[in-house]
Amino acid sequence: MTSALSTKIGIIGGGQLGKMMILEAKKMGFYVSILDPDPNCPAHTLVDNHIVAGLKDRDGILKLAEISDIVTYEIEHINVDALFEVEKTGKPVYPTPQSLKVIQDKLTQKQALLDAGVAAPDFMEVKAPRDIAKAGETFGYPMMLKARLGGYDGRGNFLVKSPQQAEEAFNALNGETTPLMIDRFVNFDMEISVLACRGKDGTVAVYPVAQNEHREEVLYETRVPADIDAATSDAAMEVARKVMEVFGGVGMFCVEMFVEKGGRVLVNEIAPRPHNSGHYSIEGCVASQFENHVRAVCGLPLGDTSLIKPSVMRNILGEPGHDGPAFVQGAEAVLAIPGAALHIYGKQETKAKRKMGHITVIADCLEDAVQKAGKAHDSLKMISKG
Repeated sequence: MTSALSTKIGIIGGGQLGKMMILEAKKMGFYVSILDPDPNCPAHTLVDNHIVAGLKDRDGILKLAEISDIVTYEIEHINVDALFEVEKTGKPVYPTPQSLKVIQDKLTQKQALLDAGVAAPDFMEVKAPRDIAKAGETFGYPMMLKARLGGYDGRGNFLVKSPQQAEEAFNALNGETTPLMIDRFVNFDMEISVLACRGKDGTVAVYPVAQNEHREEVLYETRVPADIDAATSDAAMEVARKVMEVFGGVGMFCVEMFVEKGGRVLVNEIAPRPHNSGHYSIEGCVASQFENHVRAVCGLPLGDTSLIKPSVMRNILGEPGHDGPAFVQGAEAVLAIPGAALHIYGKQETKAKRKMGHITVIADCLEDAVQKAGKAHDSLKMISKG
């Protein structure tokens, strides 16, 4: 007799998302293996097996699959062709390689949304500087030029403010060798995201709408619940459900959206995995995004996504001028704040703007959580030793 809890989980990537996924898996007794090129990655000390290999290493991925019953991933910039090979061996991969292949390319991702009738900013493929100028005639300025593959936290983006910047922008993103696209710039009231999880049986669990603030294109703060009316909240959650149908996802997905002036919700990008803006769910929800991802890929019933209390999450980034061995300063002050939780990822090296951890505060009202999160964030620094 076997149990779903005897499933051996293989995870591609051993960063902070993998680490938090594994913490939930270990609560339920799962055997977990990872593939990551860093022998001292954040997840290393938690796992039963660590294959030290690159995230696009075909042989490494196939080896991970051999010692696992299912394969999942914490990052989408991986070798999707190797995942198709894994699937052919009979080992399931979640989210599926088919959905990942579409989502990896921002152009095909947007096209899939358009075909399904999901609202998103207008976009165009870019093959030469003249395409940027042509888009400007249609969309107006500014516009957001994007690398179709591999971008994150603002990397691979260029805000084009005038026709004169077309060639500069194209060259800045290495357009001769990098596939590009351009989005109409959205005049938004707010950036939001919705986490959604889909089980193998098609059941979908949706989390409350999160309100996000980015600084220098890196997520700075997430507040839940978002400061939007019920109709906009319902619309955003319905969009997330629709996205799960479009991609047939199993596991956690994050749908990043804009609330446009006037209240219309537009999808910006999709991540087929747990997401930075969902970290609040560890303390803030009955079942976190990481717990539900593990439940989904292992065929278990999904957990309750209800918000326990209003929550605020702040990222802890490496300080400018402090590249080197990481040292946490001010942890005692953070932990003295009622309702505050401190998560340090265990990355050995810090550098400016690198995500090194996060703080979550839960409170009876959002205003109290915001105030305490600000105090906690101001108290803590991630600096280099020496």
